[in-house]
Amino acid sequence: MTQTTSAPHHEDGTAPPAARFDAVVEAAVRQGLLGEGGPVAGFIDTEGVRASVGTLHDAFAATPGVLHTFAAKACSLIPVLRLLADCGTGCEVASPGELRLALEAGFPASRIVLDSPAKTREEIRLALALGVAVNADSLDELRRIDALRNPGTASVLGLRVNPQVGGGAIGAMSTATDTSKFGVALRDPGAREAIVAAFRERPWLSRLHAHVGSQGCPLELIAAGVAQTYELAEEINATLGVRQVTSLDIGGGLPVNFADETVHPTYADYVAALTAAAPGLFSGRYALVTEFGRSLLAKNGFIGARVEYTKDAGGRRIALTHAGAQTATRTVLMPDAWPLRIGAFGPDGTPKGGPVLAQDIAGPCCFAGDVVAYGRELPELAQDDVVVLYDTGAYYFSTPWAYNSLPRPAVYGFRVAAGAERGSGSGSGSGSGPGHGGAGRDSTAVTFATVRDAQSMDAIAAESGLAHADALVERND
Repeated sequence: MTQTTSAPHHEDGTAPPAARFDAVVEAAVRQGLLGEGGPVAGFIDTEGVRASVGTLHDAFAATPGVLHTFAAKACSLIPVLRLLADCGTGCEVASPGELRLALEAGFPASRIVLDSPAKTREEIRLALALGVAVNADSLDELRRIDALRNPGTASVLGLRVNPQVGGGAIGAMSTATDTSKFGVALRDPGAREAIVAAFRERPWLSRLHAHVGSQGCPLELIAAGVAQTYELAEEINATLGVRQVTSLDIGGGLPVNFADETVHPTYADYVAALTAAAPGLFSGRYALVTEFGRSLLAKNGFIGARVEYTKDAGGRRIALTHAGAQTATRTVLMPDAWPLRIGAFGPDGTPKGGPVLAQDIAGPCCFAGDVVAYGRELPELAQDDVVVLYDTGAYYFSTPWAYNSLPRPAVYGFRVAAGAERGSGSGSGSGSGPGHGGAGRDSTAVTFATVRDAQSMDAIAAESGLAHADALVERND
C-alpha cells in the first residue's frame, strides 16, 4: 500500500519548525491509517533512518575496515531491515528467527553476525554452513564449535568477553556487571589465562567481542569496556607471537535521549570517548564491527493511538487509548527507566491547543498498571482524539507483547517530500502547538507504505492453536 497526502506549510512555503511528525499524524488520520478502523499503528521515517545511518558512517569515516551491523531485535521487520541493508549496514542477530529475517531482508551471510548466550548445535551448524560470523558466548560453546566446525567454513569466529566494568542506571540493560550472563567474565580468577589458552588452541579463532550495555550506560562505561577488550586482544597477540586476533566486535549500546527531540550523545561523541579510552582502536590495526540498534531508529519512529474514552477517578483524569503494554511494554513495566514524550492531537490529526490538564495516558490491557504516562500535562483529551508516543521507532511496535490476545499493530513507513523542514518530532513533545491544517497547503506530500499489516482475528486464532482445538478434549465417537 502506498498513499499520499499534502503536508501542511506556512504561507512562505516552509514547514513549521519541528512539525514533521505533526504533518504525518494528520495525513495518517485523513487516510484512515489512524482512527476507528486503525486505533493504533507504528510509523517509521525512512529518510530519517537513512540520515541516522549516514551519521554513523560519518563518525567512523576516518577508520578503515568497519562493519556497522544493525541489531535486528531493535526492529525485527523485514522491510525495515531491507532499508538498512540498502543503507549499507550488516545485521546482528540473536536467534534462528532473526537470522531468517536477516536473510529474507537480503543481508549477505558475510555481513551477518550471530550473538546469543544459548545457541543450539543446529543454530551453530547452520551459521557455519552459511558463512555467518559467530561470537561464542562461553568457553563451553567454543568446545561445541570445535566439534561442529568444518575447516572450510567462511565464518569469522570470535569469543565474547565480559569486561566486568560495572553497570549503568538500568540494571536490566547492563551486560558488563560482575555476574552478567553474557560472555566470559574477564576478571574472574583464571579467566584471562583460559581465554589466551583458548586462542592458542584454536588458530581459527580471530575475533574478540564485548558489549557493555545500552540504555542507562554512560559513554565512559562503554568506552572502558571496549578498552579492556582492545588490551586483551593486544595481550593475546603478543603472547602468541602472531597477529591472530584481527577484528574486534565492540557492540553497540549508544543510549538515546528520551527527554526531548535532540539527539545526544551522538556517534561522534561515542567515537571521541573510545578514542580517549583506547587510542589505538581506530588505527586500522583491527577491523571493527558495531551493533547499534536503538540509537539508529528510536527517534525515527512513533506510535499513534486513538483515545477511546476518558474518565475521572479519585480526582484523576484518565485517557484510555489503544497503546499500552502490548506495544510500550518496557515503559509500562519500568516507567521511571523508560519515560516517553506524549503528543496530543484532535480527531482530525492536528495538534491540540488550549489549557493543559494533568492526565494519565492508559492502555487497553486488562491490568491496573497498564499506563504509559502518569499525570502528564497535556491539552484536555477527549473521545476520538489521538495521542502520539514519540521516540518509539526501536523495539516498541516491532516486537509487541501478545497480552490479552491484542492484535499486533500495523506499521507504516513514511516520507515527507522535499521542502518540509526536518525536525525530530513534535517540538515540545506535548503536541500543544497550534494546528497546521487548513489553508496554506501546497504540493508537499506525506507518502506512506505498508511495512506490516495489522494482525487479523483469524491470525490470532490460528496462532492460539485453532487447528488443534480438540487436542485436549476426550471424544467418544
